Amino acid sequence: MDVDSTAEELASALGVDKQEVKADLEALLEFDVPLEEAAQSVRRKHGGSSGGSTTPDTLEIASITTEQSSVNVTVRVLTQGTRTIRYQGDDQTIREGKLADESGTISYTAWQDFGFEAGDSLVIGNAGVREWEGSPELNLGQSTTVSMADETVDVDNPVGGDSDLIDLAPGDRGRNLAVTVQEVESRTIDGRDGETTILSGVLADETARLPFTDWNPHPDIDEGASVRIEDVYVREFRGSPSVNLSEFSTVSPLSESVAVADSAPQLSIREAVDNGGLFDVEILGNVLEVRDGSGLIERCPECGRVLQNGQCRTHGDVEGEDDLRIKAIVDDGTASVTAIVGTDLTKEIYGDDIAAAKEAAREAMDKEVVAETIREKLVGGAYRVRGSLSVDEYGANLNVQEFEAAGDDPAERATAVLAEVRQ
Repeated sequence: MDVDSTAEELASALGVDKQEVKADLEALLEFDVPLEEAAQSVRRKHGGSSGGSTTPDTLEIASITTEQSSVNVTVRVLTQGTRTIRYQGDDQTIREGKLADESGTISYTAWQDFGFEAGDSLVIGNAGVREWEGSPELNLGQSTTVSMADETVDVDNPVGGDSDLIDLAPGDRGRNLAVTVQEVESRTIDGRDGETTILSGVLADETARLPFTDWNPHPDIDEGASVRIEDVYVREFRGSPSVNLSEFSTVSPLSESVAVADSAPQLSIREAVDNGGLFDVEILGNVLEVRDGSGLIERCPECGRVLQNGQCRTHGDVEGEDDLRIKAIVDDGTASVTAIVGTDLTKEIYGDDIAAAKEAAREAMDKEVVAETIREKLVGGAYRVRGSLSVDEYGANLNVQEFEAAGDDPAERATAVLAEVRQ
């Protein structure tokens, strides 16, 4: 049943205006509340019963689909996180994380505090089912019952939220980390309640490096500090996981430093692209082309975008600022990626600075002479490239942090590429 039909049915049963009921339903649906549970909330708001005589099915997690409106389950709590969201204009504290039984795992959101913790075995009745990030999720609301199970639910998954950075994925909640803060900066943004100060930067451990945002700055988040952070949630940022701290996250200094890896994971380009985005990855391949838009370019002084014919697509006709950049196609036989090299590395590759590039362009009366010099140096060569990979409908881009000539044996590398292609 769609929103309009549900609103008409509710309005008739409750004796209230259909448009008012529809507006209430749509407000709940904006926060991914399942339609059936939204209808129950509207019934309660207008003095009706919770409605519905359908008895929820009792299912294993693996059998739950978004076709069910509500289910009964017996599960083990793997993780629990807490944060505040803005709901219908008010701040709402929710609990969220992951549940498991012998058949599998499922995410949950609890709209009230049922008093359970990670490790508890629960019997949950009348849990709503919604789709969240393409998979079913349990929604625990006012009509849900929660009680302790008589026996511990056996699961194959680790209980508790302790994780390495490499194991985090967008959608994880209630995770705990032991990390070193590699980079941190404070900045002011326009938040939902006006100007807000946040911290952002990079966290690292022995397995990976990931970006983070601390929405309620914790004083122990300091560059170089090794800390234990409890109760974080993970979002996707430019195609890779990003760690988020809320006001419910706790940060405590560690007595021993957390070791961090100096190198990034080394993947074939196909493997890297298939991941959908990686914050820190190293690839090895040949430069096939230095694309247009490389060499001496102009940027908008307001937003930093590259100008096209003296025009910024946001700020229009502006006086551009000169810069150097490379957009190189790197291929390893499995796939290709556009490597975007910033100012400092481009200076090293070009062999001179912006002033010298401008002088060369003036002498040749053509800016393209700078790009041609770079092409002569790069095209055909093999390079190790490290950076942050993003993948979208336009292709794969690697924002480069390190770019250096490959020092391995070309024959061995060719053999490895052929083996990868044949898989």
